[in-house]
Amino acid sequence: MSERLNGIEAFVAAVEAGNFALAAQRLRLTRSAVGKSVARLEERLGTRLFHRTTRSQSLTEDGHAYYERCRRALAELDAADAAVEAGRQTPAGRVRITMPALIGRACVAPLLLELGQRHPQLRFDVSFSDRRIDIVDEGFDLAIRSGALGDSAALVARLLGHQWMGVYASPDYLAAHGRLESVEALRRDASAHRFVGYARETGVHPWQFRDAAGRLVDFVAHTRLEFSCDSLEVSAMAAIHGMGMARLPTWLAADAVAAGSLVRVFDEPQPFGYALNAVWPQARALPLKTRVAIDLLAERLPPLLA
Repeated sequence: MSERLNGIEAFVAAVEAGNFALAAQRLRLTRSAVGKSVARLEERLGTRLFHRTTRSQSLTEDGHAYYERCRRALAELDAADAAVEAGRQTPAGRVRITMPALIGRACVAPLLLELGQRHPQLRFDVSFSDRRIDIVDEGFDLAIRSGALGDSAALVARLLGHQWMGVYASPDYLAAHGRLESVEALRRDASAHRFVGYARETGVHPWQFRDAAGRLVDFVAHTRLEFSCDSLEVSAMAAIHGMGMARLPTWLAADAVAAGSLVRVFDEPQPFGYALNAVWPQARALPLKTRVAIDLLAERLPPLLA
């Protein structure tokens, strides 16, 4: 019986994804493995399922008929898996998660520790990295990602909240250099101020704002950049020490604002923030162990980021 099932999932994935490469991503296999699996299936059936050229693939007449029946069979298996999963009361097993280092350590990890205490059979394998990891190739169950997401048929995403941004400076800095009242004043009077920049491999990140109409507005302080680094934590420290104004997540600046060591320089006509998403590999059924982690983060992260 298991021999008859070999290759069917790869075949259905190849049809639904449109090509072997995307099917391989969805199944967490190599393109070669998917191709060989389908070839063995065709050999066992004694018929061609795909018309193949160097640029495209399409189903044969036998392939169309076989796909419809295989699709229904897999749907029944999915329903059986879902019924078992729905009856499971306790999340269990290992969840491999990758997330950005700063927000991961400060906001996400404490929630996962809380979840682990609530469900002792859950185990977490967490990687803190600002590198954009291919979670399918590297075998992760879940990723937390900040910023815009690329298109991928192999991944599913759920919005967890936004990292809202503000411009901050120390009271001493503002006393010495004057306080700006708006984004327009920032752009107009930039030469009279000093700035703390956040820089990565691609250079200093521009500060982004939304104007009253909701349009994106960029600001880059190249000429008066007093200090730059690839750590927002250190950027906040530099601003606290009076080295200039910094663009920081509001959650990161909150304690310093409460202590009086940072001040929000001006209010913005519309808030600007980077979307924070949970991303996971496309699957016919999401395991309970992963779902409870996503649900907790979606519930608890927005207040922490506000």
